[in-house]
Amino acid sequence: MRNVLLTAFKMYKSCLNRPKTRWAGVVILAGLFLFSCKTSKKVTVTKDMKTRLDNLLATVPDFSGVLLVADQGKIVYHKAWGYRSFETKESMDTASVFELASVSKQFTALTIMQMKEAGKLSFDDPIDKYLPGLPYTGVTIRHLLTHTSGLPDYQEIMDKYWNKTKVAGNTDNIAYLIQYHPPRLFEPGEKYAYSNTGYMLLASITEKVSGQDFITFCRTRFFGPAQMTQTDIRTVAEKKQLPNLAAGHIYVKEKQQYVPADSFPQFNYAIWLGNRKGPGRVSSTSADLLKWDRILYSGKIVKPETLLEAFSPTRLNDDSLSWYGFGWKIRQSKKGKVVWHNGDNPGYATQFERYIDADKTIILLSNNAHPKIPDILQSVEAIVEE
Repeated sequence: MRNVLLTAFKMYKSCLNRPKTRWAGVVILAGLFLFSCKTSKKVTVTKDMKTRLDNLLATVPDFSGVLLVADQGKIVYHKAWGYRSFETKESMDTASVFELASVSKQFTALTIMQMKEAGKLSFDDPIDKYLPGLPYTGVTIRHLLTHTSGLPDYQEIMDKYWNKTKVAGNTDNIAYLIQYHPPRLFEPGEKYAYSNTGYMLLASITEKVSGQDFITFCRTRFFGPAQMTQTDIRTVAEKKQLPNLAAGHIYVKEKQQYVPADSFPQFNYAIWLGNRKGPGRVSSTSADLLKWDRILYSGKIVKPETLLEAFSPTRLNDDSLSWYGFGWKIRQSKKGKVVWHNGDNPGYATQFERYIDADKTIILLSNNAHPKIPDILQSVEAIVEE
């Protein structure tokens, strides 16, 4: 900005030395003045935003996590609160790694979208073309992507029958769906009902079609190209080895304190379903998610027209619309279209919002799943949308 102002001022002085261009010099000076005023106003607004966000988070003293707000890819707010570990009182910082939970679903959807662009599948292919044996006919890949499949919850079946001293993966989940074949919830395309089963099956379809392990696929196609050096799909043991892990915590009312979420392994599906792929398991930082936000605008991951389909509502059988695309929820704001997703794992609550018309970004990651997070987000959105 300083260089721009210096250049404009030199042009103004040059014009003054030549009578025929003196009026041009006046115009340049006026433009310079207006540019300077506009720039100063923008800085003032940014400072006001920082103050308001600071004050907002100060009203929730036991919140633990990180908030990042960006405008056109430039960070305008990035701060951390609380602890990586409530036991050791190790302070949280903005480089901390969080479990993203269902924010991971966008990566799963994009594996399918890349396979579609490569001509290896169609969104309207029946899933039994790739996963034979499942006792559910009429379900397509599109139904899985948009949560309109009507498939039962695989986690309920695993919770009921699986030996929780073992760690289950997708092959086990699919085998139990076939063995116990719980009834479908509704006919495919009839309505929207959030389905982790669908995204678990999508990851398995990606492996079948690509011939590549799902985790390796995500590393080579997404995390590597976006230079997301802190992002991966990790096992429970691998996450514990991270020096900057923000461990998930749950508030225990009887003890009046936060305790590690993994203190209750029999209730923590992230442990006994620890090898599942598709519905969750990506762990990342706020800075890495901003890198991901930026590369999605570039067309390097999938074509803009493919991404547009992911950001569009789904038409149901009765011709009504469901406001979920391919791995993204959709809403309209004062600043235009917003695509977003939240995540919820034991001890974690996450939110990733992309104002794709206004090019603004909100990333909120918490490792104590604070009950006031919905209120915090609503206030952050109101500040960003002004």
